[in-house]
Amino acid sequence: MVTVIAVLVQFVLSLLVSGILIYVVTKALRQKEGVGTALGAALVGSVIYAGAYFFLGTGILAALVGGVVWLIALGSLYEMGWTKAFAIAFIVWFLATVIGTFLPTLTGPL
Repeated sequence: MVTVIAVLVQFVLSLLVSGILIYVVTKALRQKEGVGTALGAALVGSVIYAGAYFFLGTGILAALVGGVVWLIALGSLYEMGWTKAFAIAFIVWFLATVIGTFLPTLTGPL
C-alpha cells in the first residue's frame, strides 16, 4: 500500500534530481541562473505535466502538450530561445532516463 509519506518522499527526491540535472545542464550551456531557478523549472515542469495528464489523460497528446508548454516555461525562466530550451530539455530527459534506470539498482537486491 502506498502511503502519502512515500509519495511525498518520491516527489521531493524526483524534484531534487530534476532540479540538479537542470542546473548542471543549464550551467554547461552557459546560463547564468542559479539552483533556485533550476528547482523552479523542475517544479513548474511537474505541475505542467500533472495538469496535462489530468486534463488530457495518459497518452501521447498529453506528453506532447506538456512538453511544448514546459519548453515555453523553460525558455521564459531562463530567457532563451526554443532551440536552446529544446536542447536542455532533451539532455535533461536523457540523463533522467539513465539515472532512473540505474539508481534503483545501485544498492543491489534487498
